[in-house]
Amino acid sequence: MPSLPLFLITLLAAVAAITAVTNVADEKAIIIDIKNSFHIPASSNAAFLSWSPSAASPCNFSGVSCTTDGFVSSIDLTGHGISGTIPFSLLCSLSSLSSLYLGSNRFSGTISTALLNCSSLLHLDLAFNSLVLSVPDLSRLASLRVLNLTQNLLSGPFPWSSLGNLTAIESLSLGDNFFDPSPFPNVVTTLTKLNWLYISVCNLHGEIPPEIGNLTGLVDLEFSDNFLSGEIPQEITKLKNLWQLELYNNSFTGKIPVGFGNLSNLAFFDASMNNLTGNLSALRYLNELVSLQLYFNNFYGEIPQEFGDFRKLVNLSLYSNQLTGRIPTKLGSWAEFNLIDVSTNFLTGPIPPDMCRMGAMKKLLMLENQLSGEIPASYANCSSLIRFRVSNNFLSGEVPAGIWGLPIVNIIDLAANNFEGRITKDIGMAKSLFQLYISGNQISGDIPTEISEASSLVKIDASSNQLHGQIPPSIGKLKNLSSLNLDNNQLSGEIPDTIGSCSALNSITLTENSLSGRIPSSIGFLPNLNTLNLSSNRLSGVIPASLSSLKLSSLDLSNNLLTGEVPPELSITAYNESFIGNSGLCGENIGYLRRCSSSSSKSDKLRVALIAFLVTVVLFLTVFFLILFRRRSHSTKGRNLRLSSDSWNMKSFSVLTLNEHEVINSIRQENLIGKGGSGEVYRVLLNNGHVVAVKHISNSTYGGGAVSDGAAMLKRRSLKLSKEFDAEVDMLSSIRHVNVVKLYCSITGDDSSLLVYEYLPNGSLWDRLHSGSGEKLGALDWETRFEIALGSARGLEYLHHGCERPILHRDVKSSNILLDEAFRPRIADFGLAKILHRSTARDSYTHIIPGTHGYIAPEYAYTWKVDEKSDVYSFGVVLLELVTGRRPVEMDYGEDKDIVRWVAGRIRSKDGVLGLIDEHILMAAEKEEAIRVLRVALLCTAGVPAMRPPMRIVVHMLEEIANQRIVAGDDKLEAGPLEKKEGGEAKETG
Repeated sequence: MPSLPLFLITLLAAVAAITAVTNVADEKAIIIDIKNSFHIPASSNAAFLSWSPSAASPCNFSGVSCTTDGFVSSIDLTGHGISGTIPFSLLCSLSSLSSLYLGSNRFSGTISTALLNCSSLLHLDLAFNSLVLSVPDLSRLASLRVLNLTQNLLSGPFPWSSLGNLTAIESLSLGDNFFDPSPFPNVVTTLTKLNWLYISVCNLHGEIPPEIGNLTGLVDLEFSDNFLSGEIPQEITKLKNLWQLELYNNSFTGKIPVGFGNLSNLAFFDASMNNLTGNLSALRYLNELVSLQLYFNNFYGEIPQEFGDFRKLVNLSLYSNQLTGRIPTKLGSWAEFNLIDVSTNFLTGPIPPDMCRMGAMKKLLMLENQLSGEIPASYANCSSLIRFRVSNNFLSGEVPAGIWGLPIVNIIDLAANNFEGRITKDIGMAKSLFQLYISGNQISGDIPTEISEASSLVKIDASSNQLHGQIPPSIGKLKNLSSLNLDNNQLSGEIPDTIGSCSALNSITLTENSLSGRIPSSIGFLPNLNTLNLSSNRLSGVIPASLSSLKLSSLDLSNNLLTGEVPPELSITAYNESFIGNSGLCGENIGYLRRCSSSSSKSDKLRVALIAFLVTVVLFLTVFFLILFRRRSHSTKGRNLRLSSDSWNMKSFSVLTLNEHEVINSIRQENLIGKGGSGEVYRVLLNNGHVVAVKHISNSTYGGGAVSDGAAMLKRRSLKLSKEFDAEVDMLSSIRHVNVVKLYCSITGDDSSLLVYEYLPNGSLWDRLHSGSGEKLGALDWETRFEIALGSARGLEYLHHGCERPILHRDVKSSNILLDEAFRPRIADFGLAKILHRSTARDSYTHIIPGTHGYIAPEYAYTWKVDEKSDVYSFGVVLLELVTGRRPVEMDYGEDKDIVRWVAGRIRSKDGVLGLIDEHILMAAEKEEAIRVLRVALLCTAGVPAMRPPMRIVVHMLEEIANQRIVAGDDKLEAGPLEKKEGGEAKETG
């Protein structure tokens, strides 16, 4: 009988073993089914070779771990590029599964409620995929310690309240998604075991509650790129374990809290792009700092000298504040210092000498301060430097020779200082140098021949120095050079003929030197030349006929010793006084030049008689054709331009040869290419073969009601408003930017006005995206769309921030973005543009409806106010067009909906964000980039104007997207602040 219990025990053990084997076999089958549901790229096939149905156990599968009794406890398939949907039902049938790592793949679809059956999960990582729609209630996953949903396409309302049940959670990462706007989720402050909280780019608003101080275990806290406001709470200083604090790009105000020095473990702190103020004294004891970024704020006072003793600090970005005093002398002496940007402050004293002591310095940016002293000799040996920019200071002395020849430097910017000495031969070693700015100094000596060996040079500005000698002929080797400015030096000798070999040259400025000899005819064969200024030299000989073929916007040959006849093609109003001060020149159509005739009196009489005869014939023909033209005008019911007997006034802003009657006579129905709120546009082929676009603004049609009030700025041509019209045209003609359309001239009469622009052969962005002609020509690829977005943003940024006074466009739309032969964009149609005076807010009010339906910012309906943020909203709509391929207003959006509200709704629909992307954008990498642009568009179209970024920040964000093509990856969690953002590059305009 005693053996019976032993028998039972043995029997039960056998049954249990058989059951275990059966369950293990079942789990192996489940794992194989999971694999079969995946789309595995060829590059990852090797990782799944061990996943064989013939294997004894799944515990030997790559990426799979098991418990001691053989059940699957962990699956880690991070970074294998797997696509398809995640089979949550299969995964959650693994009863012992506690860890699931599927991050950095290409999974799509939704997070289904089947996930909630994984009740034993401790670690869940689904980051960096393309999961869509909303997140289910997570309260059943009460055991979770790690939850990472970062950078997906998730949308809708996030179930913040359900997080209250995750009392064991230690790491919570939800950032970079498309969740609905939400107040700051106070529930997270109850999760007291948290050590990692990443909720950047989660559409949060409101203030950070003081209860944040309850999370004393936090090591990483990131709230960047939201709409948070108010002051940084004092309670944040209780988080003494913090290693990283990211508050970048919000609307925080006030000072850095007293007691911030308690965060003695803080290594990465970024509160850039806020409205913070006060001094930096609260940071002086944070000696564990590795990176400190506080740019675009209102901080004042001195940089704490203690920063010079920080032995781990490698990145310091404080630009665009109001800081004063000296930069700490020992700054960067202790670690592999990488970047300093303290530009646009009021700093004084010398440049610290030892920031490249460890040989790792990449960017030294100290523009626009009041620094003095010499450049420390130590930087001549800093071969790691990529940017060296110290312009607009009071620096002096000789530039250390090695600075000129830094091997990988892209930009050397020493402009507007008091430097002396020479450009040394070392410059030939600067093989990567793109831009050299040394204007406004006292640099002397010859331009070294070796400059031609800096073969990457694109821009040289050495104006306003004391350079002498000749321009070296070797300069012709610089095939990439687009801008050469040697204005106001003491250069002599001839302009080398080899300059014609610099085929990329766009601008040549050699004014105020002592150059002699002839103007090289080779200049006339530079295909891209736009500006030529050789004034105030000692140039002699005739003006080369080859210059007549150039399409210059600016030409100045004044104050030289030129002789002979000015070529007829150059004898146009646009040059104004371009030839004055050349007593040997003559010309037939330039009032201040003598006529070129030297014939005998007899021939003079014959010529006078001939001219008289021709004048009579011309007058007869003019009257005849005028009558004929007026009859044609009546027969076409006024659709063609009517020539009145009154004189026309042409004001030229370009060297392009234009004849007002040639332009006027071309304003006919067959040349009409477009109509808009500010006039009709005609394509005009001039007799010289040049094509221009002419906008016809008829005041008679305005008076008759055929033209909308929204174009009143340019359409009213009454005597009362003529001065205003002229002032506006003068303003438009002064705009010089590669992404803004060029205005060649204006032609005005009593009943009509014409604006003559450059002609862009590829039409408008609207045509290419939405019209039938665009479909015939083929859809724009994503690369082209992105370059259009970036170029247009730069053009609009120039109008807002680059002019003497900000200019509002007020009708930004895809039909006002024109495309040249290479699809480079130009902002066009300033029929509604206005100069915005910063000093008076009332100037931003108007009773004219600004813009076009679908592009108008919503606040106009109740404020009647337009400002820069109105243009930003309209530009955001253009970005949505580029990403989605849809029109701003379409029938299927629903009643009273436009593309902005349609996109907001679709993000929360079953198709999610991926369903928004234009079907012509095919590649996965392009879709990811389009999604990033979509994020920018959503910021631009925020309902509250204050939440929209200014255009310079929009450009910065788009440039960051472009930079990510070069720097692979956008892993915020792993890259850290040093790789995420790079200081003052956004403001580098050259």
